[in-house]
Amino acid sequence: TTPSTLCVLGPRGPMESKVMCFHPWSDMTLPLMSVPEIRAVVDAWASVTEELGVQYPWVQIFENKGAMMGCSNPHPHCQVWASSFLPDIAQREERSQQAYQSQHGEPLLMEYSRQELLRKERLVLTSEHWLVLVPFWAVWPYQTLLLPRRHVRRLPELTPAERDDLASIMKKLLTKYDNLFETSFPYSMGWHGAPTGSEAGANWDHWQLHAHYYPPLLRSATVRKFMVGYEMLAQAQRDLTPEQAAERLRALPEVHYSLGQKDRETAAIA
Repeated sequence: TTPSTLCVLGPRGPMESKVMCFHPWSDMTLPLMSVPEIRAVVDAWASVTEELGVQYPWVQIFENKGAMMGCSNPHPHCQVWASSFLPDIAQREERSQQAYQSQHGEPLLMEYSRQELLRKERLVLTSEHWLVLVPFWAVWPYQTLLLPRRHVRRLPELTPAERDDLASIMKKLLTKYDNLFETSFPYSMGWHGAPTGSEAGANWDHWQLHAHYYPPLLRSATVRKFMVGYEMLAQAQRDLTPEQAAERLRALPEVHYSLGQKDRETAAIA
């Protein structure tokens, strides 16, 4: 299944946006799709990054899943916004990664991956080409960071094997999310890669491709964390430690809770 893309154009100068539907079935979210179907989504992400990256310096791929995260259309989909400027968060990541590379001679997130692999306590999933962890700076209860093991700057640079493995580890992560409270787990997620556009040829070796997952649920399918009061005005507070969150996610099965026993056995074998 190839993801369908509905193009919605903004002003041609500063910004352009697209909506990408994941699957023709209206209720088929990513964790319920097959690995080859998710691989098609990965390829579409890489393709749209390449397409819009010819003109725009920043291509932001993101998914808002669930009404709790403001998603008004129930059909599983993501969005792509391309802009003629680096947004604020991209600028902060650029400064941090550039400063670390200048001081230590290697990408910040490559070294961070090595440290987390050594400690193991914040790891959720690992595979041949990817790892998922709860970063030590996480403020959402089950926030995760998805990282390639190899130094990769942008999505189009991923090899076929890395794309297959990405589809597999995404399915496992999102299945764990759904299994946590046995619900279609809401979240906002997005990819951050090196800038593109007219500056694509510059040296961006300090950048490491990564994806952020920000899920709001805290204690159940209906109880979410709110960022209010002290957290908005002073400092975010952890409701459980990153290590506790990672441990809970690690312990969850990788077969979706909604599958019947026969389907569970088939999925486990696969």
